[in-house]
Amino acid sequence: MRPQSLNFITGNKNKLAEVEAILGNAIPLQSRALDLVEIQGTVQEVSTDKCRRAAELINGPVLTEDTCLCFNAMKGLPGPYIKWFLKAIGPEGLHNLLDAYVDKSAQAVCTFAFSEGPGHEPIIFQGTTEGRIVAPRGPTTFGWDPIFEYDGKTYAEMDKEEKNRISHRYKALEKLRAWLQHED
Repeated sequence: MRPQSLNFITGNKNKLAEVEAILGNAIPLQSRALDLVEIQGTVQEVSTDKCRRAAELINGPVLTEDTCLCFNAMKGLPGPYIKWFLKAIGPEGLHNLLDAYVDKSAQAVCTFAFSEGPGHEPIIFQGTTEGRIVAPRGPTTFGWDPIFEYDGKTYAEMDKEEKNRISHRYKALEKLRAWLQHED
């Protein structure tokens, strides 16, 4: 059953703007900020649990999002814990974590989870963009964008439209959009 609108669980205005720009008119979103406890685990476990909790609190359909930044040299860390690493050491500190490694490759992973409401199993939509970690370049207004380089530019150096055509978030949302269109 395709929902008529979705409660998108985020308090991040930059993330909301990106999601709205990418989804366009596919489905109306209402932004809802909830303080959800996040379990430790894989991105799928974290995403599924978070979506279930949000559906119970909202008592209706929800869309949650989790973003990971996975350093290949560090076997996928910081992964789903990127928010806390970024908060503690900032973009420059994240870049410095790889100083001892030759391999600077990384994946940006976005996982959206949708639930129809309490008692419904979340459906996962995931997108990945391959890149590398570099010294910060560009504006520092959106998370780790200044250190993730794709095709010669950091996300922060790209204009919004360019980033929204290639990003991990775009790829995950395209899967969500296709699913929503199939549900019509």
